Amino acid sequence: MNIEHLRAFIEVAASGSFHKAAERLHITQSSVSARIKALEERLNRPLFSRSRHGVTLTSGGNLFYRHAVSVISAWERAQQDVALPTDMRSTVSLGLPMNHWGSITADWVEWMEQHQPRVATQVQSDYSILLMNELREGLLDLAILYEPHHWPDVILEPFLEEPLQLVSTQADTVFAGHGEGYVYISWGRSFSEQHNDAFPGTRRHRLSITQETIALEYILKHGGSAYFSQFMVKEHLADGRLHTVAGAPELSVRTYLAFSTLRERSPETLKAVEGLQSIPFYTQGKSFS
Repeated sequence: MNIEHLRAFIEVAASGSFHKAAERLHITQSSVSARIKALEERLNRPLFSRSRHGVTLTSGGNLFYRHAVSVISAWERAQQDVALPTDMRSTVSLGLPMNHWGSITADWVEWMEQHQPRVATQVQSDYSILLMNELREGLLDLAILYEPHHWPDVILEPFLEEPLQLVSTQADTVFAGHGEGYVYISWGRSFSEQHNDAFPGTRRHRLSITQETIALEYILKHGGSAYFSQFMVKEHLADGRLHTVAGAPELSVRTYLAFSTLRERSPETLKAVEGLQSIPFYTQGKSFS
């Protein structure tokens, strides 16, 4: 069975379109059709139902999807392992939310280099939903996520509850409600629920920013306030560019550790989790259940 045929199958399933799958794979639509036809002939079963509204997986296609993802994942891992330097024995891949890249990556990589010197590490950052997709496809060993989406192919475990603090560019600020210049940072659903409780009637915000680093750059340049992680603002609090808002509601962001059922939880992966639980980001937070 051809790996490229499986890639075409997964892309069509994901996009619901032969045309979009062809664009993503940088091949012609007829090539995609030929690859799907070859798979269906090999399996002696239709994999897609075709209509003017697009294509959807048949019952057989749904059953085949997991196996196709597993085969591609195994192939890509095999390519990575074969390409490893001779002094490396395996790899561990970690996915992180974009707002936690700075607070986790350097400390975790350093820990892994000290405690697992023969394990190659791969770290990538993205939105939680996209990291979840990578996990489901077996392309990541583990990930830290904001949103606890309960999907069959993913195991979720509570990881850490991280306090967030409201800071402002104005000195001697005392909390007096949802003020002008406030920037809403999207920390996920649980934060949004806390925020709605703390600030009733303010579900719409004049300025919402997804990435914490961009929000920080904005308020340092234009003034304002926002809820930040301690890691992001500690230096600016120390040098007086930012100030804690006294009396502000205490909010937090919960993160979850996620594993794919398509990837065996190897000793290296368990060691990677130990590393995550040893760095300051984890030891300075608090666990939850």
